[in-house]
Amino acid sequence: MGNGMKDWVQVLRAADAVARWHVHQRRKGAAAEPYINHLIEVAMLVADATAGADLDLVIAALLHDAIEDQEVPRDEIAGAFGEDVAGLVDEVTDDKSLDKAERKRLQVAHAATKSARAKMLKLADKTSNLRAIALSPPPDWTVKRRLEYVAWAREVATNLRGVSEDLDRAFDEAAAAAENSIRVARGTMVAFLPPPA
Repeated sequence: MGNGMKDWVQVLRAADAVARWHVHQRRKGAAAEPYINHLIEVAMLVADATAGADLDLVIAALLHDAIEDQEVPRDEIAGAFGEDVAGLVDEVTDDKSLDKAERKRLQVAHAATKSARAKMLKLADKTSNLRAIALSPPPDWTVKRRLEYVAWAREVATNLRGVSEDLDRAFDEAAAAAENSIRVARGTMVAFLPPPA
């Protein structure tokens, strides 16, 4: 896809579509942000990493959870945005018929086999998720669960690295911020405990 006005209209059409498809979906964090915030952040990360040169990847980033979370048919995506976009979305979609533990295991196992563009998309997705954990973690997630998520995200990212220095750096910063947010919370709690008798 080139960089003409018509192409950017496609990006806006994708943003409009996901705003409608995910209209009732919220992030799991305490702030309960509209889910589209995540989709736009992932698209922004890949747009920055490619200097806006891969509009199909930006569109796929906006649509990356449409099949998995909203059961939008792959053919619907292909018909509206092309086979390249549909293929990218399909490549990063988990099989929801599997249990969560198996899906997580397969993300680690399959990371190395993804195309370079799908690796960029997955790395941007994980980066956005880690940023959310740092800023607004799910209220029912314990410290242990948050640390386990960061460790798992790092494991997935191990085989996604090398396709974009910008995304590698953004991921590392997000993982460190997520870990630091936990450490700060612990330190704050300790600071308010009375001294031992």
